[in-house]
Amino acid sequence: MRRRIAMAVVASTLSLPLAGCGMLSATEDAGEATPTKTTDITVGVLMPEKTNTRYEEFDYPIIRDKIASLTQNKGRTEYANAASDPDTQVTQMERMIDDKVDIILLDAVDAHAIAGTVKKAKDAGIPVIAYDRLAEGPIDAYVSFDNELVGQVQGRTLVEALGAADPSDKIVMMNGSPTDPNAKQFKDGALSELKDRVTISASYDTKAWSPEAAQANMTEAINKIGKNNIAGVYSANDAMAGGIIKALEAAGISGGELPPITGQDAELQAVQRIVNGEQYMSVYKPYPQMAEAAAEMAVAKVQGRDIQFDALTRDSVDSPTDKDIPAQLVPVVALTKSNIEGTVVADGIYKVSDICTAKFETDCKAIGLK
Repeated sequence: MRRRIAMAVVASTLSLPLAGCGMLSATEDAGEATPTKTTDITVGVLMPEKTNTRYEEFDYPIIRDKIASLTQNKGRTEYANAASDPDTQVTQMERMIDDKVDIILLDAVDAHAIAGTVKKAKDAGIPVIAYDRLAEGPIDAYVSFDNELVGQVQGRTLVEALGAADPSDKIVMMNGSPTDPNAKQFKDGALSELKDRVTISASYDTKAWSPEAAQANMTEAINKIGKNNIAGVYSANDAMAGGIIKALEAAGISGGELPPITGQDAELQAVQRIVNGEQYMSVYKPYPQMAEAAAEMAVAKVQGRDIQFDALTRDSVDSPTDKDIPAQLVPVVALTKSNIEGTVVADGIYKVSDICTAKFETDCKAIGLK
């Protein structure tokens, strides 16, 4: 992956408007550009799965609402979630092509398997913007987080959690789905921080990001390594971290005896696990910034506002099938006990009352979250 702009880890980016980052609003005057459509547009939105709650709870609603606001409530979205089935997603996307939507935002279940359908959309004159995961085929743009940086943040924070990390410290790596290109980038980023600092005693690629598969893999790792010999666990996301913790608890390891475990996505249950110490960290990715950028890209592209579209895609990435794809990569932050209030609470993702339910009230008070 190539980037024209170097990304940095920041504490919170949601408070910075897109225009403040040198990006133009799709509603601004495009100068010499001639819009092909105005506000009566239809955006197809394809999300990959429901195991990770963020897609239904954050990404899609934010995209939907932003498209409405950019089009004076005349634009609409056609939504589908593939529930981790690549064949279902192909069918959903073909239906959108048949419905002649104006543009498609695609978060691919299987980046390779969807390539032919991306070409079908292109042949039908429907632009496709890859969202979150870099799909193969002739996509027009890509908006996501800096995925290698996500892995680096996870790996670096895990090493820090170990204190005086020793190369003999045994780590289990629970990587994401092999059909998700982001998973390899997370893994590569994490390995760049873990290599030569710890020993990777077991490593798994987890089908469909399944928490149940992660639990089974972790049980196997415990039997292989020994429950008292695991210094830490790299979990590529929060849902799998939940399965990993179940496996450790079933082996008799719980509470303060749990090794540091990473995650990603700042799911509510994960934030609560961070509060009570079951999970060490997650990666907070400011979904509103990414989702709103995707909505702006879609509207600008359909309206033919090339100046705004170019301003929103100042990075560049390569896929296995295409080079120099216009992109926007959004920075991320390590979420630990110390910055819950300054990230997910400050950005309006959760209220303190959402996190600090009766079960977690004492733990919340202990870290000053109130």
